[in-house]
Amino acid sequence: MKSKVAIIKTNPSTVLDDYHRLMNLADYQKHIAKDIDTALKINISWHFFYPGSSTTPWQLEGVIRAMKRDGYSPDLIHGCHNRTVVIDSRLGEKENKQVNVINSHKLRNIHLYEGEEWIDIRDAVGDLTKKFLCLNDVYPKGFLIPKRFPGENIIHLPTVKTHVFTTTTGAMKNAFGGLLNEKRHWTHPVIHETLVDLLMIQKKIHRGVFAVMDGTFAGDGPGPRCMIPHVKNVILASADQVAIDAVAAKLMGFDPLKDIKYIRLAHDAGLGCGDVRQIEIVGDLEALKEKWNFVGPFKKMTFASKCQHLIYWGPLKKPVEWSLKTILAPWSYIASVIYHDLYWYPKHYNRVKQISTSDWGRLFSNWEQLELSPDDLSVPGWDFVGDDPLELSEQTKGMIRKGFKVLGGAIKEAPEFNNRKRKKQNT
Repeated sequence: MKSKVAIIKTNPSTVLDDYHRLMNLADYQKHIAKDIDTALKINISWHFFYPGSSTTPWQLEGVIRAMKRDGYSPDLIHGCHNRTVVIDSRLGEKENKQVNVINSHKLRNIHLYEGEEWIDIRDAVGDLTKKFLCLNDVYPKGFLIPKRFPGENIIHLPTVKTHVFTTTTGAMKNAFGGLLNEKRHWTHPVIHETLVDLLMIQKKIHRGVFAVMDGTFAGDGPGPRCMIPHVKNVILASADQVAIDAVAAKLMGFDPLKDIKYIRLAHDAGLGCGDVRQIEIVGDLEALKEKWNFVGPFKKMTFASKCQHLIYWGPLKKPVEWSLKTILAPWSYIASVIYHDLYWYPKHYNRVKQISTSDWGRLFSNWEQLELSPDDLSVPGWDFVGDDPLELSEQTKGMIRKGFKVLGGAIKEAPEFNNRKRKKQNT
């Protein structure tokens, strides 16, 4: 069957109807069964609100409403979160107003690292492990995946943005946090191969895999955090994780097979279609003619991203990278939080402030006042998005305080420390 990607130009007044049309153009009901649980894999690339970085509330709202309109039971839909030691998912779901949507529709909200069982990958996929490109080498003793995943549907909710490790990031990268345990940074030197292995796993364990990508905001630069946000008014959907990432990469100005290694590897492995010429694209085809001309993540890298590249692929690999697999690893978590949360975000508030005057920025700012009835599924969107743009000046001190809280959490939740605690508790 030929890979299909749906693309639609949208605006706040029609965005909910647009998400419903988008998902059906991409035939999501053929891939997402109604009789089993569906995980909405929410993306939180930064616990602070930063346009283009994380799943938007209207993206989550649009997907849930579309499913309810099409007869999916809310009892079989749940929000799904992973955690990293530098991203606080509990803070992130509040700051990005995702939890508002989940609570409004009274859905279950599952954080995979809070009380969920994890099982050995070999018990989950059997001999498929023999086909892995890199994960057997990274984790010679195996690794764990969430026990609840096998047999579930999953709908990924990424955004259109660039990434300092993978050039672009989207549907395939969205599985990274949910499928690997907290030592996932061990895979960074082979990140492209890792994403291909994870896609193999998903195809094996999930009943259905689908992606709905939000490009109302899109991020260019050293993402997934420190980007320049743009208003692009585009949304995409597909059951082919490779194809949707390829079309998004094309929109941003990249050649998917030439410039994006993980797309090329997945395409060559037959896991999806990375050649845009071979993909059936439906919807608003005029959107593909836009020239975004993103510069990508490598031309204006941050101090932190330059250091990461030196450690994982440069001259610091031998003297430093080994420490990230020992009890010394928390130094990197602490450095990341200090740089991104306590320095970079307050210093670059202006970027958020500039874009907050847009229709999407005002919709986000006034979300609580504009929240819709979860039972009225006929509303197409928001004709009025509020007059007040996001006010950031009053939040500066609050964000710095929250940054210190995240810093404490990064130290406390570091897997290197937690593993020792668990061993002591079990002896």
